[in-house]
Amino acid sequence: MIYFDNAATTYPKPPAVRAAVKAALHEYGGNPGRSGHKTAMKSAEAVFNARAKIADFFSAQVENVIFTLNCTHALNMAIKGIAAVSPSTHTHYIISDLEHNAVARPVHAMSQLTNISNSIAKTYDDDAKTLAAFEAAITPKTRAIICTAASNVTGAILPFREIAALCKARGICFILDASQGAGLLSMKIGDGVNFICCSGHKGLYGPMGTGLLISDGTYALSTIIEGGTGGNSLGLEQPAELPDRFESGTGNTPGIIALGAGVDFVCKTGAERILAHELKLCEYFRAGLAKIPQVKVYSANMQGRLPLVPFNAELAELEGGMDSTMVSSKLSEAGFALRGGLHCAYLAHKKLKTLESGVVRFAPSAFNSQKEVEQLLRAIRRIVS
Repeated sequence: MIYFDNAATTYPKPPAVRAAVKAALHEYGGNPGRSGHKTAMKSAEAVFNARAKIADFFSAQVENVIFTLNCTHALNMAIKGIAAVSPSTHTHYIISDLEHNAVARPVHAMSQLTNISNSIAKTYDDDAKTLAAFEAAITPKTRAIICTAASNVTGAILPFREIAALCKARGICFILDASQGAGLLSMKIGDGVNFICCSGHKGLYGPMGTGLLISDGTYALSTIIEGGTGGNSLGLEQPAELPDRFESGTGNTPGIIALGAGVDFVCKTGAERILAHELKLCEYFRAGLAKIPQVKVYSANMQGRLPLVPFNAELAELEGGMDSTMVSSKLSEAGFALRGGLHCAYLAHKKLKTLESGVVRFAPSAFNSQKEVEQLLRAIRRIVS
């Protein structure tokens, strides 16, 4: 199987990440922070080292790096936590029309409650128009803007740095969904970016079951989960100190250690180098698709986009048409892993007008080659012919 579904989860993982998981299960069996014996302390030290690497990667304070189950977990903690700090005060959220359901659904759910509302800012190819749309949506009650760094459907990169500066100037909390883009684009905490929510298993090349909530320390969040934190167990109140406040229960120690190895891989290889390699493969793929008249591509070019290409086969002569899930299924039978469907992104597909057909998403990684892209193009030609 040739794997091109890296916008969902990168695969294969770097050898160092696989080795880190194995070493963690073999050497770090103690529960970090839960005991004073040597095995637990050794595990705690390994977790701290991973936390420190990640803090350095995002220019954060080490204590402000919180490990989560995934990016969705982190986003829910930030979105719901910012409103719960002052539940009697009206909270207005602003999101973009390209958001993943990990943002759109918790915001929608919160908006069903009293004193909470939201607006959806329209995005454009022109960053200035996108920024103006966000600014126009701001009201005196706007508490937070949440937006993705880049669409997981189209790859379009939002002007998140400019939106962060706008939030800083207006005294609004800015929560960045960095699930797409972390490990490829430069993303730093601060300068208006108050929270970064990130998956560990995508561009950071860590294992599944890892995520990050990173704070700049400006805004407090209420907890949505309470429990044992390994320390400060005297009393029923959840600790106020980070990261303990948001890390209740035993964490994914092997995953955390391996995520640190994934960040090492990105740093040593170079995010810019990885991005350039993947964009080159996307350009080659797009050029090949342009020669197949039955294929429609849903992005004009790769400028201002992450390395992913949404496409579908338009076969009018086939009764009922050929939707994206059928195309991806046929590609799977031919030995290629690509994701078809709606990609957990209702708003983005509504914007693209692809809610009925979905799209097939081509997303390479650092480990894919041009030869593999050539093989995929041949398979697509066979399918549509």
